[in-house]
Amino acid sequence: MPQSPKQPGILDTMREDLRVIVERDPSIGRRREALLHPALPALWTHRIAHRLHCRGRRMPARLLAYAARRATGVEIHPGARLGRRVFIDHGAAVVIGETARVGDDVTIYHQVTLGAVGWWSDNERPAGERRHPHVGNGVVLGTNATVLGPVTIADHAVIGAQALVNKDVPAHAKVLAPTAVVRPVGHEPRLMEDLFATTASVGSW
Repeated sequence: MPQSPKQPGILDTMREDLRVIVERDPSIGRRREALLHPALPALWTHRIAHRLHCRGRRMPARLLAYAARRATGVEIHPGARLGRRVFIDHGAAVVIGETARVGDDVTIYHQVTLGAVGWWSDNERPAGERRHPHVGNGVVLGTNATVLGPVTIADHAVIGAQALVNKDVPAHAKVLAPTAVVRPVGHEPRLMEDLFATTASVGSW
């Protein structure tokens, strides 16, 4: 029976995190500069907090996650599983819930939410059932994309900026939110069209 490939240790994984920032962020020129990337402390802290969480040390794990959120604006529950070479660009207001799973080589832009539907629904789920999204390998999650509930985003899908996703997305698919409508000066607005555009741009609802 073939053995599964050995997973890298935490230090090797953290070195990969640093290398990925240099590779994917054009504003970063070298590894020393990448150490000042705003989302890197959140990612590294989560790597440690997740290990504590899995060993039953939930309180220290939550304290680390809280400190990372205070320092970086990135909120990752210690129970969430993040794969290798995950790149969180900017990081501000990223939220990743407890039962979320993020694959390898995923790119997450700022204000992305991988969240649950809400307590009114999740309290009815059996204990241990997942409440948050599973994200496959090579997925891109655009700015302010919101993915809610126990949905699956399959490998290499692209979730565009401002998109709201509450259904499964197949591999290599693209989910795009409507773009803004430009109204010339003096042009009368169309009530329903402008209402939908405004509602879709307010974020997570």
